[in-house]
Amino acid sequence: MIIPQIKKTAVIGAGSWGTSLAVLLAKKGEQVCLWGHEPEHIDRLKKDRENKMFLPGFSLPAALSLTSDIQEAVKDAQCVVMVVPSHVYRGVYKAVLPLLVDSALVVSAVKGIEIGTRMTMNEVMVDESKQSHHKYHYGALSGPSFAKEVAAGQPTAVTVAFKNEKAAIAVQKLFSTEHFRTYSSVDVVGLEISGAMKNIIAIAAGISDGLGYGLNTRAALITRGLAEISRMGVALGADKATFAGLGGMGDLVLTCTGDLSRNRTVGLALGAGKKLDAILAEMTMVAEGVKTTKSCYNLAKKLDVDMPILDQVYQVIYENKECRAAVNDLFGRDLKKEDC
Repeated sequence: MIIPQIKKTAVIGAGSWGTSLAVLLAKKGEQVCLWGHEPEHIDRLKKDRENKMFLPGFSLPAALSLTSDIQEAVKDAQCVVMVVPSHVYRGVYKAVLPLLVDSALVVSAVKGIEIGTRMTMNEVMVDESKQSHHKYHYGALSGPSFAKEVAAGQPTAVTVAFKNEKAAIAVQKLFSTEHFRTYSSVDVVGLEISGAMKNIIAIAAGISDGLGYGLNTRAALITRGLAEISRMGVALGADKATFAGLGGMGDLVLTCTGDLSRNRTVGLALGAGKKLDAILAEMTMVAEGVKTTKSCYNLAKKLDVDMPILDQVYQVIYENKECRAAVNDLFGRDLKKEDC
């Protein structure tokens, strides 16, 4: 399958991360169109030339096109970047699919797993494309990258993965700038599992901080959390080396320690005794880890993978377990040999 020359990029999803990626490409001089599903939101972006709801304080370049018409966004785009929440990903991709040009490069920048099917976003796209007469390149973009810092031009490094190495390199070159360094990979599964599961560990780290535990506890959660992510990824056929890279350890450390982390914020509030419904009601952006906890929990059971931190986060979120009891149960388990 050929690798198209990228002349136009469509970014599907006008939240903080989608906006940040679209701004990055537009500032680089790429032809890019940002799509949002709410016409009122897009109208405000056009008027203000700023995404005041999700990415305030950053101007939208004049060259950045904005639309709520998905056909207008995707038409003639050789690269489509999907940046919508995992629970609506399949529905949005269904609308995108018939509009894709042949051999299009479709990149998921979403860190989640579909609840009902336990599929990664790339698996969702492959599943939906089974009946298509055209062929497409599917990949992922992930790594330690808060949207606000990327929009501010702060040095950031991420990984782009496609099974086809030439496709990965094409998208790597598309996104690379003086301040946004991209690495290429062919391990799509490893990158997607890392991106999804680190949010769950970030909730656990937030709970630990919310309970008043210190740096020792957080370091233990990060390290043992990485072991769990690696076990899950390897069981799904990923390269274990991926989990030591930007999409694995890099993103995990950022999300477990950074004040801009939505998932850590959820954990902090849970540890402080707040109820999940109240926490989510106060948030304007999606904390993917909440829904991903359920899908990963079911996937771990299906694969028979031992994931004690995941188990405890699931019980806290979905079975109303007390946070301190969850920590006590983690540390009260039978002693084991360390596996990394």
